[in-house]
Amino acid sequence: MRPAAATATATAAALRLRAAAASLSPPLAALLPHRRSSLVLPPLRRFCSPAPPHASAAPDSQPPPRLPSPIMDAQFELFRAQLDDSSTLRDRIRAVVAEIESASRVATAALLLVHQPVPLADVLVKAKAQVEVIKGLYARLAEVLKECPGQYYRYHGDWRTETQMAVSMLAFTHWLETGGLLMHAEAQEKLGLSSGEFGLDVEDYLTGLCFMSNEFPRFVVNRVTAGDYDCPKRVLGFLTDLHASFRMLNLRNDFLRKKFDGMKYDLRRVEEVYYDVKIRGLVPVELKQETQS
Repeated sequence: MRPAAATATATAAALRLRAAAASLSPPLAALLPHRRSSLVLPPLRRFCSPAPPHASAAPDSQPPPRLPSPIMDAQFELFRAQLDDSSTLRDRIRAVVAEIESASRVATAALLLVHQPVPLADVLVKAKAQVEVIKGLYARLAEVLKECPGQYYRYHGDWRTETQMAVSMLAFTHWLETGGLLMHAEAQEKLGLSSGEFGLDVEDYLTGLCFMSNEFPRFVVNRVTAGDYDCPKRVLGFLTDLHASFRMLNLRNDFLRKKFDGMKYDLRRVEEVYYDVKIRGLVPVELKQETQS
């Protein structure tokens, strides 16, 4: 039977029952609507779409919001305080390092006069004056680092480059005075550093020596132009020994290794200048006698 026909039949039956109920007693008539609804409603419900599963859910059935954990908050609050303290300390370090970099530039600019016809004594006096300033600045930096004991290498990168340039300037000044190499302990003493909590890192010292070698090719050419034909031999002997000493080290493929690889080009340029001086007969007489013997 079709749904429309079934509905019509059920409706007709309900009407007949309602008419019959009018002649019955009130208690029995009161029961007939319940019976009528059982006859009519099931077919109607079959064609109605089901209600949404959560349509009748009460608003109070939503889960309460999850509150942050007190332990987690305490941990990240501690992290925030540590990072703020570290940032403040780093700003103080960088302020001192900026002064070190400025003093090193002044000293390096004074040493550049060695390539000009200026008395060497006047050049060294200006450079040494800045060395004392740099030494005092490193003392200030050491005082700042005392506030974070055991964390030298955490902040070391903030003054690494400036220290390398300072060592380069000191080593070149030392060679101009003595003709020899500035040792690691001597460099620490000139900078006012110690071998304890705040010392001169070995890689910074070696990198500074590589920077120093970059000055020799230009220095040799200018000295030969000024008539100092003995200079190429002295520089060549020094750079040869320094290069041979570096080859004793097992250097990784990092910045220091790249700077050391550049030293061989400085050595080659000095060799070329010495070769030109020698074949042109400009070598001093005593040097010719040493070569013949």
